[in-house]
Amino acid sequence: MSQDFDIREPESGNVGRAGAHLHEFVLHLQDLVLASSDVREFLTDTAAIFATQLSQPGNHLSCGITVVRQKRPVAAASSDMRAWNLDELQNSIGHGPCLTALRTESMVHVPDLDADARWPKYNEAARQMGIGSILAVPMHLQAPAQAVINLYSPNTDGFPHHGIDAAVGLAGIAAKALDLALNIAQLRDARDDLAAALKSRTVIDTAIGAIMAQNRCNRDAAFQILVKASSYRNIKLKEVAAGIISGIGGERELPTTYDE
Repeated sequence: MSQDFDIREPESGNVGRAGAHLHEFVLHLQDLVLASSDVREFLTDTAAIFATQLSQPGNHLSCGITVVRQKRPVAAASSDMRAWNLDELQNSIGHGPCLTALRTESMVHVPDLDADARWPKYNEAARQMGIGSILAVPMHLQAPAQAVINLYSPNTDGFPHHGIDAAVGLAGIAAKALDLALNIAQLRDARDDLAAALKSRTVIDTAIGAIMAQNRCNRDAAFQILVKASSYRNIKLKEVAAGIISGIGGERELPTTYDE
């Protein structure tokens, strides 16, 4: 889904043209948000765009993006397997430039892995994987989440000043799109949680009705019978209710005798 946009520093007289390309980039990110089925898919497409747009002849970059959300699994995506392996390597070691950028919410630039002494174990491993320099750019989000863009170059000094400026600029734009994607994901999660709760409530209500009919009791008494069966078997109320409904349907015997 990636598309080429000229985001390099504009030459004299080409400012309007560069602005038009940047506008196209923004619209493309918005399209990705709407077209992606989940946050991970959006991140994968965005990582591919970053790698394509920030690469130069003789300096093909790889990109990984990591997002940490409250009470949700970490979402990670990459433009290729090299970025994926490098991100996984850093997570397994537990430290490195990208994790530092994520934790401090500050950009981290490693122009030469051989000359950097901050993360010797990770730097050595990344160098063996063909990496010469790294740039980690945090994404400042409005949502309760943290995110970082991890850029890997096979070259030493693979991120000149104009390349760093371009990466920071794109990260700021992408952060707004990611905020939108996270908000949509939160709404989807809330919808799914509500649907699950309604389904569970329906199952429980049906089981209570069955208990009322079998025991000739009122709703409160039937609910207490269901609660006691759940506690006695140490299984969830919904599962007990599902077992009762299944038994009524003839799939198996009712799981308990409903005596008050």
